[in-house]
Amino acid sequence: MEELCINLLKKRGVELEDIADCVIFLQKKYVPELNQEIALEEVKMVLRKREVQNAILTGIYLDEMAESTMEEGPLKDALVSDNGLYGIDEVLAYGICNLYGSIALTNYGYIDKVKPLIIGKLNQKTQQCNTFLDDIVGAIAASAASRLAHNR
Repeated sequence: MEELCINLLKKRGVELEDIADCVIFLQKKYVPELNQEIALEEVKMVLRKREVQNAILTGIYLDEMAESTMEEGPLKDALVSDNGLYGIDEVLAYGICNLYGSIALTNYGYIDKVKPLIIGKLNQKTQQCNTFLDDIVGAIAASAASRLAHNR
């Protein structure tokens, strides 16, 4: 299941190193020795949790459905436009962060607001719907940063 999720992320344009870069963005100030290798290991640890895998599968499925077979209507409109009032994408991300405590939640709020690196790229309006994916990636990065903070 973990490998499936990693492959789905890649298929949607997200490498684990991209998420690790977001971890570095969040924690470099607090962990001066932080590098790509350390951050990547934390990302991989987050991806091992079944709840995280379920969120990835669900979010990517919903994004893909919005791109293709979903019937026209208010749900498809909200997903394709990443409507700011929709908010269910953030709720799915909170589910990931809740596994890693309040630091993960505050990190997620920050990274979702500033949208650095891959998160900003995913948030750009393109042919690919990333309504859930950008929040899932942010939540994984925030959770990995939380793991790092708790273990240092």
